[in-house]
Amino acid sequence: MSRIMSRVVSRIMSSFVFRALSGASLASVLAALPALAAPLSLEPPRDADRAMIAPSGPPQAPAQAQTRVAARGDMGGGLIQFLFGGGSANDAAPPPRYQAAAPAAAVPAADEEGAHPALDPKFLPQTVAYTGSEKPGTIIIDTPNRFLFLVEPGGVARRYGIGVGRPGFAWAGVKEITAKREWPDWRPPPEMIARQPYLPTFMAGGPENPLGARAMYLGSSLYRIHGSNEPWTIGGAVSSGCIRMRNEDVIDLYSRVKVGTRVIVI
Repeated sequence: MSRIMSRVVSRIMSSFVFRALSGASLASVLAALPALAAPLSLEPPRDADRAMIAPSGPPQAPAQAQTRVAARGDMGGGLIQFLFGGGSANDAAPPPRYQAAAPAAAVPAADEEGAHPALDPKFLPQTVAYTGSEKPGTIIIDTPNRFLFLVEPGGVARRYGIGVGRPGFAWAGVKEITAKREWPDWRPPPEMIARQPYLPTFMAGGPENPLGARAMYLGSSLYRIHGSNEPWTIGGAVSSGCIRMRNEDVIDLYSRVKVGTRVIVI
């Protein structure tokens, strides 16, 4: 019996060393042990032994080995790599690295209304050179280019962007400011109501009023220079003949002119 045990032990050790050095997994070595030890079994396996040899239920996936702090390439590969590197004996490649995704393209900022194109910067108020003959305090409205100029001393003018009459409603001439109103009421003339029956016959002044924050009435006509609750229309031909400005711009102009100011529309 002693001689048989020695031979079995020798076979086990030889098989283990050969498998370890050839890079086989430890699970494969352990799986071979029952087969090597089979000749020593003198009686059928007990129920408990059967449970250990062939566990009931589907096979369970082995738990993933804990990641080591040391890099795989620092362990020399082979058996040492297998035992302490958390992978196979021949796997010495470092884990992959991933780059961060490229930032999303910037989204253009919405205008103040959130649903309309932003105002072209050229229609914002600015000071420009003026070499004409009109005296300071005169308003000049350049209909084709959508600008209103307030002539100032020193050869300059303050320029504002405006909205003008749509085709068929544009006009030209010389007027003067005959009245000024803050947050004016709106009474559409009969001619406008005939064209647009859905319009109210009266609307009190306020933020929703189409005349905006200020209005300057031109002579005895129905035309006005006024603000607008639709600032995105500045630069367009959209009105029934009135001159539209942004509310902040019409407030600024209103503070600089007086009743009697000459207005030239070209």
